[in-house]
Order: sequence, then structure tokens, then C-alpha cells
Amino acid sequence: MFIRSDYLSLTFLFFSAEVEIIAVNGAILRELTMNKKPEEELVQQFLKSKLTLAVAESCTGGLLGAVLTSVPGVSNVFKGGAICYANEIKNRILGVSNRILDSDGAVSDACARAMACGVRELFATDVAVAITGIAGPGGGSSEKPVGLVYICVTNAANTISRDFEFSGDRKAIREHSVRCALRMLAETCCL
Repeated sequence: MFIRSDYLSLTFLFFSAEVEIIAVNGAILRELTMNKKPEEELVQQFLKSKLTLAVAESCTGGLLGAVLTSVPGVSNVFKGGAICYANEIKNRILGVSNRILDSDGAVSDACARAMACGVRELFATDVAVAITGIAGPGGGSSEKPVGLVYICVTNAANTISRDFEFSGDRKAIREHSVRCALRMLAETCCL
């Protein structure tokens, strides 16, 4: 599933319990049993840490926000989100500069970082995540193929951005993106 990334997530059966190990650059960040859905586990982590969250979505079109808001009690954590599909909206609502959009493009590390910082400021939250990419089936190129997605998580101390190349149809790419965003958000509670 992941072609270009330093991010690794393995799920396997361990003594009849499903366990997920999240590692970045070979270092295990956390291990968790998958008794709860990842979004439920994440909301519990944020509640325990007293952190607030906002999301900026492009290619996922609100899917991450929908997944998060399916969890009871999320209103104590989740402040809101912005679906910024068009470049002019990324610029006007999130403050992504025209320079970034013109030189790097909407599907880029620089854009994902600017989106995450912009939505964090807009909603005045502790943590924010942004997703931008090409879900397909069209819109890709040899330089930026269908399935290329950038996800950025930011808080007051750190900004983590990663690029992924997912395979599958539009639905699968959007779902992979949301799963990876949830995992990256879980990392922020471990930093």
C-alpha cells in the first residue's frame, strides 16, 4: 500500500488479539490492540490529553470529518473542518499562498503543511491535520500519479508531513488517506 514513505504500520494477530504496531523510521511509536476502531481510540487519546482538533480536507472531501464525528463524545475534541477542494478556497480560507499553489501545486508537501497550519489557526486548536492528493481516476501525471497523497499533522511543537502513493480506485484511495491521517494523529499524542 505504501510506496514512498518512511511510515510503516503493521497489523497482525498476536495471541488471538489483533495488534497494530506503528513505526516511523524504524522506531516503534506505539502498539495498540484493535478492540476499538482507530477513530474511537484517537478520540479517547485526545480526550485524555485534553487536546482539540481541526481538519482540512481536499481529496477526501469531508470523509475524515465524517469518520471522526461518528464517535460519541467527539464534540469535546473536534472543533471543525474545512473542505477546500478548489485552489482559490485553499488560498482564501486556509491562507495557502498563491506562490505555493503556483510553484508546488495543490498536491504537495508545501500545500499540505500550509493547509494544516491554516486550519489550526482558523479553528484555534491544539492539533490540526490536512489531506491533499489525487484520488483519481483522472488528474494524475508521471510526476504526480493518481494515488499520491500528502498528509500533514501540526501542533504547537511539531509539524509532521508525509507523502503516500496508494493504489486502488477513488474510494480506496480516500479511505487509505483517512486511515493514515488517523494513525498520524495518534502519533501526536505520543510525541
